[in-house]
Amino acid sequence: MIRKRSLYRWNIVVIFFFFMLLHQTDKLLIGPLKGPISEEFGINNTQFGLAISGALVVGTILYPIWGYLYDRFSRARLLSIASFIWGSTTWLSAIVRSYGGFVVTRASTGVDDSSYPGLYTLVADYFEPEMRSQVYGLLQLSQPIGYLLGMVLALMVAPGLGWRNIFFITGGLGLLIALLIHYRVKEVPRGRSEPEFAGMEEIVQLEFSWAQVREVFKKRQCGSCSCRALPASFPGT
Repeated sequence: MIRKRSLYRWNIVVIFFFFMLLHQTDKLLIGPLKGPISEEFGINNTQFGLAISGALVVGTILYPIWGYLYDRFSRARLLSIASFIWGSTTWLSAIVRSYGGFVVTRASTGVDDSSYPGLYTLVADYFEPEMRSQVYGLLQLSQPIGYLLGMVLALMVAPGLGWRNIFFITGGLGLLIALLIHYRVKEVPRGRSEPEFAGMEEIVQLEFSWAQVREVFKKRQCGSCSCRALPASFPGT
């Protein structure tokens, strides 16, 4: 059972590695493709820079929003959604035929650029503290490799296929990874791999509830002291 769980979590690392690798490839691909894109739309360096900046602005704004969502909902499902957004927005940027449309669709690719925090917290719940740095290092390796892969696609493959087809390929891979995460990656209880929870079969997940807070303040107080009155259903009342 333990061996099966260990093998499964390393499968999760492989899936996340390819998610980050292909996502970084797609994200950094636009730089090396500056020449053919600028030529097709007839734009200068400033206009091309605007197309890149839009995604950076969107990604920056959405970092705290993704963080809030990851704290509230299933991280595995949100990562699947992020991968779907990556694939679909990349396809949209390959379909549009106007410069304005390209700026808008390329900016929309920034929606998923800030989706990594949930990935790291999910990995932390799969691996014990003494192993996490190794796993993080392996995942981070995907970023420089992704940039190099993007350079290869832009300089060696794109001239033959065209930059739009390259985006169709990377976007399609994003959609494929989305399905893989959806069906293969399971949510785990937060804090499951912490030493304090070692050996526990079940970890109770507590959530803050405003409704319960309001109920506390509705309880009547005793007339002679500050203690709370016992509920009517309490034995002996």
